[in-house]
Amino acid sequence: MPLLLRLNEDVFAGNAEASFPALPRFIFVVHGGVTVADRALRDDEASGNEGALDCKAGADGATIWRWELADDSDGNDVATGAGVCSREKLSARLDTLPKGPLLLRGDSVAFPPNGCAYLHRHQGPGIRCLIEGGIRIDAGGRSISYGPGGAWYESGPEPVFAQGADRPTRFIRVMLLPLAYLGKSSVEYLREEDKPKPKTQTYKIYADMPIAEVSR
Repeated sequence: MPLLLRLNEDVFAGNAEASFPALPRFIFVVHGGVTVADRALRDDEASGNEGALDCKAGADGATIWRWELADDSDGNDVATGAGVCSREKLSARLDTLPKGPLLLRGDSVAFPPNGCAYLHRHQGPGIRCLIEGGIRIDAGGRSISYGPGGAWYESGPEPVFAQGADRPTRFIRVMLLPLAYLGKSSVEYLREEDKPKPKTQTYKIYADMPIAEVSR
């Protein structure tokens, strides 16, 4: 059964609640406050887990981005419940999933104004979502620009060049990587002349989570 990585946006009214089934999952709080598995999270905080969980917003509500690894038979896992509005932002079939034990990484990548990521690739597939600024992604012979809230998929092996806007830019990213990359960078620069150049992007890892064996 083909595996999918899905990104949903869940908007909670004040004190609204939702429950989610057991799946490898990463939750990022865009704004507001939520309690996830008895852990309180606020703006720019995140949590990764595999078990079933309950999520409850604070009195002022919340918006979260929720990445999940699932198979086609699970359907579209939007949140349900009074006071919760959920929509799928992007889903992608993971045809380039690495072999062997896997790691789910949730992190952020930030660029200074006009910063770029030289031509590179990663060790596994993932979905990114821009939280501030603007970015142009060149891959597969196409060039596409994204603003805040825009989401895109990168296969991992396919070469990518990223150009940030003329203002600070940051995106949130979830990738599936070989377990050997626990705590290690997954980026590989492809042009010899770029390898010694200073790299302007900065990273913050929210979750580096070994996950149970999945059927592929």
